[in-house]
Amino acid sequence: MPTLFISAGEASGEHYGAMLMESLRKQSPAELNFIGMGGPRMVEAGLDRIVRAEDVAVMGITEIVRHLPRIYSEFRKLKASIRRRKPDIAILIDFPDIHFALAKEFHAQGIPVIFFVSPQLWAWKKHRIKLVQKYIDKMLVIFPFEEPFYRERNVSAEFVGHPLADLPLPTISRDQFALESGLDSTKQWIGLLPGSRIKEIRANLPETLKAAFFLHDDYAENARLGLQWPEPEFLLPLAPTLTTTQREEVRQLIATHMPGLPIHLVHDARDALHHARASIVASGTATVEAALIGNPFVVVYRVSPLTYAIAKRVVTVPHVAMANLIAGRRLVPELIQNDFTASNIVRELRPLLSDGPERASMMQGLAALRGMLNPHHGQTAIYRVAEIVLQQLSLTPAATALVEKS
Repeated sequence: MPTLFISAGEASGEHYGAMLMESLRKQSPAELNFIGMGGPRMVEAGLDRIVRAEDVAVMGITEIVRHLPRIYSEFRKLKASIRRRKPDIAILIDFPDIHFALAKEFHAQGIPVIFFVSPQLWAWKKHRIKLVQKYIDKMLVIFPFEEPFYRERNVSAEFVGHPLADLPLPTISRDQFALESGLDSTKQWIGLLPGSRIKEIRANLPETLKAAFFLHDDYAENARLGLQWPEPEFLLPLAPTLTTTQREEVRQLIATHMPGLPIHLVHDARDALHHARASIVASGTATVEAALIGNPFVVVYRVSPLTYAIAKRVVTVPHVAMANLIAGRRLVPELIQNDFTASNIVRELRPLLSDGPERASMMQGLAALRGMLNPHHGQTAIYRVAEIVLQQLSLTPAATALVEKS
């Protein structure tokens, strides 16, 4: 029975890992044994877990330093299991800090390595390309511009599509979503997505709330003048990873900065993006979700002045928003750092709220982008990754039939 080492360290990667295990089992003509690192979804999918993903997935320099002894201990467990169990192949999903070090061990043991979801080497830390060239046998990427980046540097790479592009649009009706979330379905909904982590929310939410106040003030002024203008309601999805204390902090931020503003905390970001007229979205995965759902949006982001100064020196891409990098042009507005002001947000968002050339142009661009992220019509990105892994193992049905005939 072939043994596959599969490893993921963060929530999105762990989700992909569980789906990949299921796809591999469905496609493989032989039974498969999975070992490695993952979270509860991968365990449920059948992973013989050596290390829990949640024990090593810490964020930030201070957190890493504090947990370094434990991380090193877990890393040694992984290395020992590789040497003892000698898997036939390794599939490493994102999480480069741990996985590049593991790839070195696999290479030393003569075990082929497939890396799924590229770290953003094209943006910064380009020196890490040497690790990819030396230790990674196949890089499977989820953005189209990543494949030529690697191929130009003599790395075997393939664009498999983005897993989010394979998700169907939400099916919940507007009226049902309104009922479940305490909303008025006759009003104009605007999405506020300041980030999924509390540190991002603290940095991005206050200015976003100020923009929401200005937008609501527009309505009040137009109503006073007797002009027809839809009344806005604001949808703020909370990530399921936020703790009860952090959720309460979000409520306090709203109460402190904009008391009385019609802001509704909702549970599902995809549902909110599907039904919102337009959105204000912090740079990150949510911008890809907004683009794929087809919700017009403005990208915002703010970090500490020191972090921004360092980033300006090392990040070498022409755009911050992933939608713009994929499109190769400024498809959606970017308001980063000092440009991230409430007045700038309102200026960029207003044209997207009403039918007109700006809204039509963006929606046309987002539709084209969705096509770019789903290149294998009829096959999902996860299916294609599984197919490549099985080809590497010579476990495709055709290859197995040839072996049986001989």
